[in-house]
Amino acid sequence: MRNRSHRSRAVAAVAAAALLGVAGCDASGGDSPAPRDTSTAHPSPKPTPTWNTSPRSLAAVGDSITRGFDACAVLSDCPEVSWATGSDAQVKSLAVRLLGKAGAAERSWNYAVTGARMADLPGQMAQAATRRPELVTVMAGANDACRASASAMTSVADFRAGFQDAMDTLRAALPKTQVYVSSVPDLKRLWSQGRTSALGKQIWKLGICPSMLGDADALDSAATLRRAKVQSRVEAYNEVLREVCAKDRRCRFDGGAVFEYRFDTEQLSHWDWFHPSKDGQARLAEIAYRNITARNPVT
Repeated sequence: MRNRSHRSRAVAAVAAAALLGVAGCDASGGDSPAPRDTSTAHPSPKPTPTWNTSPRSLAAVGDSITRGFDACAVLSDCPEVSWATGSDAQVKSLAVRLLGKAGAAERSWNYAVTGARMADLPGQMAQAATRRPELVTVMAGANDACRASASAMTSVADFRAGFQDAMDTLRAALPKTQVYVSSVPDLKRLWSQGRTSALGKQIWKLGICPSMLGDADALDSAATLRRAKVQSRVEAYNEVLREVCAKDRRCRFDGGAVFEYRFDTEQLSHWDWFHPSKDGQARLAEIAYRNITARNPVT
């Protein structure tokens, strides 16, 4: 009994000494660090987002769609209804949605050209860069597929080189300008919709996208194969746009939204039944605005 009691008192004494020793190190700044005082610590600043959902100026490059071709009169540009920079109240263009009516008039510019192909885009980008816009919109590629024949379409390799050259041209002048890239529309669907119009088919004979729209009513194997080749090339172009854009942290692709949009007869020009009408231009503006103002990019 006494031995056990003596051992118990000895263990208690050692434990107490050890406890006092630890406390002494803490108090005197020994090896054990003192608790960190976080009462005055400041939180780390949040990183600035790479993509600005509210750019303050805009330049558009591309082809006839961005020029509002055939939306107001037959075989004519109508830039006031352009989805990107137009002033028409019915369309409510991307520029108007982002900048307001007055801001759009002062700080948006349209360098698109009817008939332009991807090879023309670097020159348009150089023009756009002179304005130092915070956002550049791109809609190009339909004319690369819309050639005299399927065999005359721009190769995928040349299309890629042209788009990369355009991006490099912009980046050399404006490293921080954002780029929004629209997918190439589904030309086969436009053929399917437009071929119901006798007037539209007559306009097509004037030379609108012959690789897809030529012999509009022909459904034989040769015509079907020709349209399939054009469709496949458009899909390949869209993949190029996605891939090249993905390499640039300030570029945002629409995720195929324009290609997938099901334009009906109300959204197509009532002259050529191929280019967007005012209503179609408004739909393009909606798609662009939704993607540009999204916090996270469309995949």
